[in-house]
Amino acid sequence: MKPGQDSISGLIFKGLYHLANFFVLIGEMTQWPFKLLIRILVKLFRLRPRVSLPKISFDFISLRIRFFLLGALTTTIIFLTYQSYLFVKALPSPDNIGKINYPLSTHIYDRNGILLYEIYRDQNRTQVSLKSLPKYVIQATIAIEDKDFYRHNGVAFVGGILRAFKESLLSKNIQGGSTITQQLVKSALLTPERTVERKVKEIILALWTERLYSKDQILEMYLNQVPYGGSSYGVEEAAKTYFGKPSKELTLDQAALLAGLPQAPSVYSPYSNPEAALKRRNDVLEAMAKQGFIDEKLKAESQNSELTVLPPKTSIIAPHFVFYTKSQLESYYGIEKVEEGGLKVTTTLDSEIQKQAETILSEELEKISYLNVTNGAILVTRPSTGEILAMVGSADYFYQPWGAFNVTTALRQPGSSIKPIMYSLALQNGYTAASIIDDSPVIFKSPGADSYQPVNYDGKFHGKVPLRYALANSYNIPAVKVLNTVGVDKFIDYGQKLGIDTWQDRSRFGLSLTLGGGEVTMVDMAEAFGTLANLGYKLPLSYSLKIQDNTGQTIKELRPFKIREMDSGVSYIMSDILSDNQARTWAFGPGSTLEIPGYKVAVKTGTTNDKRDNWTIGYTPEFLVAVWVGNNDNSPMNPYLSSGITGASPIWNRVMSYLLKNYGDGNHWYEKPDNIVEKTCFFGRKEYFIKGTENKVNCGKEVLATPTPKQ
Repeated sequence: MKPGQDSISGLIFKGLYHLANFFVLIGEMTQWPFKLLIRILVKLFRLRPRVSLPKISFDFISLRIRFFLLGALTTTIIFLTYQSYLFVKALPSPDNIGKINYPLSTHIYDRNGILLYEIYRDQNRTQVSLKSLPKYVIQATIAIEDKDFYRHNGVAFVGGILRAFKESLLSKNIQGGSTITQQLVKSALLTPERTVERKVKEIILALWTERLYSKDQILEMYLNQVPYGGSSYGVEEAAKTYFGKPSKELTLDQAALLAGLPQAPSVYSPYSNPEAALKRRNDVLEAMAKQGFIDEKLKAESQNSELTVLPPKTSIIAPHFVFYTKSQLESYYGIEKVEEGGLKVTTTLDSEIQKQAETILSEELEKISYLNVTNGAILVTRPSTGEILAMVGSADYFYQPWGAFNVTTALRQPGSSIKPIMYSLALQNGYTAASIIDDSPVIFKSPGADSYQPVNYDGKFHGKVPLRYALANSYNIPAVKVLNTVGVDKFIDYGQKLGIDTWQDRSRFGLSLTLGGGEVTMVDMAEAFGTLANLGYKLPLSYSLKIQDNTGQTIKELRPFKIREMDSGVSYIMSDILSDNQARTWAFGPGSTLEIPGYKVAVKTGTTNDKRDNWTIGYTPEFLVAVWVGNNDNSPMNPYLSSGITGASPIWNRVMSYLLKNYGDGNHWYEKPDNIVEKTCFFGRKEYFIKGTENKVNCGKEVLATPTPKQ
């Protein structure tokens, strides 16, 4: 068989023959373009040969062979160029460093700028500018990480790369030798794998980065990017973690300790390996002295200083409020934006009021622990704006297993504290504060349901009583009778309009709704009572005064908006009834904890029949305070607990007294609305009426009856 026929060797010969002809053809076509390509490559990579290459004569080589060699070289260059293009195209762009490629922590502050908490996902990071840092921070970093930082173009070929190559050959592992620029791109853009391919990517990206940014920009991004141990990323968070101060206040020895951490945060951790941390800090100081950043005296003083860092801990103020805020932020901005977007949230909370509320709750619960009361909650708001000033969700957030549970947002039965909402509806539907209600036995029957017979908490019937006294003394039977007239569905609609969002399944509710038979949350009750406190205007509760993005741009600011949901005259009359200490003496006595001497305050208590929930909610034009006590497992408290004497009301009294005396504007009360008229009524006292309703009732004493014992 001859070569070139169908044998394998023949096929190989044919292939080589055609490949050679292809290379010759390419060589003929590219002899001049090839010279142009060489010139382009020289300019592109800025090659400046310092030694002239000797000219080699190829005259002895035939023209066909020269074309063959040129074609083969051109083909190889085209192939390698294309592969290099694909390699570089797949690289992440250094243009993203410091912009979108790493998460920033969200900071939550109180209204006075006190940090409450930092929210982050895995990496806790706060950006700082290079200009704000002490020179020691910059010098220490350069000294230990990259002494030629300001002299190389991103890669230290002679020192770093050759040293790393030598160590890689000896240890069979890819070693470091990275400049600060290389470390930046490795941390910000690449995976931590130790391979030749990743090292090549690192070098290319470092050279690319140096073309995009100045040295100071690169150094600033590095100091904001690299890990310093645990969840602390960037020098600002590291300074706060280890020393409890911002990075701008770091001392020389502190700066040296931090500068030594990024190379191996776990190895040099002052928590897990203090001896290694101390040695590393002193090595940094030694390097600084060798490079002339500090003198020998300062080096010695700093090396002899004690290594002192803060103990590791999670710091949080007002935790229930913080996580309530976090939940609100996430529902508005999304989880990723909150955990990685670097928001600055200035909240409505006053940490001093919060601290005082926490102390009062703890002290008062201790006093009534014998009554099987183990937990409590406090919510303080400013009715005129809806701002939340304090939120204590339980007696101790860190108590296991239920301390983290936020009672202010939980479903609890309000007892009689819901009655003012129902009675304000009644005043808009034919009733007045002087309307007579017969507190006598009654049984309500409805088709297909059990009969319902309400009773008063004191086991008595009080005869015919004005609405003012029925509400002030929290009699149950009159409240049920009024609701029966007004209508349960209308009450549900009204409650939802005022902010109660938990009465969704109407089939569950009947006349007992006015005695607290429908679960509510404290935040909803604060919003509903806030409508009473604002002369009929509803304002949604707010947790933030201002929210800024990571550039400092304000993206949301509190601008309270109010909606008229109740006649101002009705809210004025209700507030007057709830602040009438004389009217409530039948049930609570003349000197109960519902009264704050020297101040006029509207307040209502509520206790469920089985003593599982005990409430007190009260307000002035300036403040609203809601208090709950009970047990998280919903077990009943001691039957001795009496609303207005023990339980929530002493806590409420102390908190409200503190607010009025330290933050209040004197004994401030509401201006009487224009649609309110006065008329002398029962017991010779003046009663308030909505204009046009003052003649609908008989204010004579003969319509009243004295209380009678239960039969």
